[in-house]
Amino acid sequence: MGGTVLEGRASRRRYRVCIAALAEENPFGVARYPGWTFMNRRNLISTALGALVLGCAATAQPALPSAFKSRTVTSPDGASIFVRSAGSGPVVVLLHGYAETSDSWAPLATELIKSYTVVVPDLRGIGKSSRPPGGYDKKTQASDIRAVVTTLGLDRASVVSHDIGIMVAYAYAARYSDKVERLVVMDAPIPGIAPWDDIVKNPALWHFAFNGPDAERLVAGRARLYLDRIWNAFSGDPKKPDEATRAFYAAQYAQPGAMRAGFAQFAAFPKDVEDNTIFQRTKLKMPVLAVGGTKSFGATEAVVMRNAATNVREAVVPNAGHWLMEENPAFTVKLIQEFLKDQLPPAPPQSASAAEKRVTPSEFKFPSNAPGTGTSGVSGIQTVVLKGDPDKAGLYTIMLRIPAHTRIAAHVHQDDRVATVVSGTWYIGYGDAFNAASLKALPAGSFYTEPSNRSHFAETRDEPVTVQITGVGPSSTTYIDPASDPRRSSGK
Repeated sequence: MGGTVLEGRASRRRYRVCIAALAEENPFGVARYPGWTFMNRRNLISTALGALVLGCAATAQPALPSAFKSRTVTSPDGASIFVRSAGSGPVVVLLHGYAETSDSWAPLATELIKSYTVVVPDLRGIGKSSRPPGGYDKKTQASDIRAVVTTLGLDRASVVSHDIGIMVAYAYAARYSDKVERLVVMDAPIPGIAPWDDIVKNPALWHFAFNGPDAERLVAGRARLYLDRIWNAFSGDPKKPDEATRAFYAAQYAQPGAMRAGFAQFAAFPKDVEDNTIFQRTKLKMPVLAVGGTKSFGATEAVVMRNAATNVREAVVPNAGHWLMEENPAFTVKLIQEFLKDQLPPAPPQSASAAEKRVTPSEFKFPSNAPGTGTSGVSGIQTVVLKGDPDKAGLYTIMLRIPAHTRIAAHVHQDDRVATVVSGTWYIGYGDAFNAASLKALPAGSFYTEPSNRSHFAETRDEPVTVQITGVGPSSTTYIDPASDPRRSSGK
């Protein structure tokens, strides 16, 4: 089981052999492909020694809310897929990754069941699903997921995925494109989709080829040791995942046949490359949110998906490596919630005369109430909508009047926006934390951009500022540090 204490000299010799097998030159070094970076937070020996003695966990193990009901679904080739579901409304399927189980989705599932029907399976060979000898190519696993959805009496769904789960999600979206509303892929490459050939050259990914009988013998009784290497290498925070989470997953992967089944996910990559080469001939048409951790896959996730889909929105989660649900759950959950927002039907077409508008500065009607959608939410900012509706799909333009001596902390908007400074001098910078040294003074007439999910911050000084912003809704505002969100104190 995870964290097994090795006993006797023979065991210690086996321990040293395992260390030698796991340690490669520069396993945690900077990747050779831009956008995928890994941090050597702990050296391998310290990690191994720390795995020998389990500390008392300060937090509870990951678990879906008790509202979820479980059942087992038989896939077309006879695999038993464990699945839990809860909630009501539009359907969302959550597909987890390697070194985790479906319980990793607890932070997101807890929020989504308030508005959606949420379906959370364990992938073939992982968690409580069966461990058949084959069928670990992602095309076959896509049929597993389709069987889960239809057996539950469901049809169309949005799919949210992470790590190995995105490979299954891509195959699912490619095979059943008319059944997928929206697709979220987080922090992993996809076999055969460029720049796959460059990514797999990174020595930190040696575990992609670590499988087979000898590999299984090396990790037998040492699941925790092996998984610690995976967690540590790709985390932006050496304390994440926490001890309780690691112990829970290590126990799952220490079950008979579990490591073999886990390795089979990687052994199937050559077949996945073949299948995806064919899938890629027809690009995905549904909206896709491509998410990477700023200390891991980053913006490269969007690079991958733009080679496989036509409608891709890019997002980078700040202060996080690969384990997004553990390292920055609040930001990641909000990001996904905003993307999954039900799209309202388009407004009826307006007549030419109704669409025409000519307004002088003296005719702008700034309401006295709180800032609206698409603003930073800071008290005192006044907003007038000039065109469209930032809460709905489609083009919109808003004008903001910001009082003097107003500071706005780092935040993002989900839509891509452009802006013009109408009056006053506006100070704006890009980054995950407010930094006065990074501000640039933009006098009236200046232009700037607010790229989708690019963190930025701003302030006014001795004079009020008026800014005009145009974007494509629906818009949203998410603060990098939730504690700095001014809407928290106002109860909004």
